[in-house]
Amino acid sequence: MTTASKITLLRVAFVPVYMVLMYLSNGEPGLRMWIALGVFILASLTDYVDGMIARKYEQITDFGKFLDPLADKLLVIAAMVMFCSWGLMPAWALMLVLTREFAVTGLRLVAVGKGKVIAAGWSGKVKTASTMIGLCVMMAFPTVGFLGWLVIAVIVVTTVYSGVEYFIKNWNCLWN
Repeated sequence: MTTASKITLLRVAFVPVYMVLMYLSNGEPGLRMWIALGVFILASLTDYVDGMIARKYEQITDFGKFLDPLADKLLVIAAMVMFCSWGLMPAWALMLVLTREFAVTGLRLVAVGKGKVIAAGWSGKVKTASTMIGLCVMMAFPTVGFLGWLVIAVIVVTTVYSGVEYFIKNWNCLWN
């Protein structure tokens, strides 16, 4: 197993730790929320580090291509589920994110079946980065409603845009 893949697995391992810390914080500002934020930031940074290592040391593998986006989704969805459970994020926003993720994953599976690999696009990377940063803002300032709604708006817009872009660019995979 490559170093990059080990770092990605570390991000996956951070998810339950993060969830427990968020649960214990009960959505209230304080030490537990700050520790959860620290774990989330550390886990988010592993996304950048594993990609950098994989490219620099030619450790790009099929396992890494599968695991890296999965680890991102697990981390982001864990945060969004917690915010939904506290009423700080509407369930429809989470459902929109989940729908996009399942749809793009399905599109990628169809493409693979036809011998085509759909690489992560620029808009998908922007979506992931802005979502992770936005969720950090919500953890740092959970009681500032305006910031929460601004974050939700950014998540929704980048999610919809990147999802539509994936389908427009790869529409032929569904019909050929």
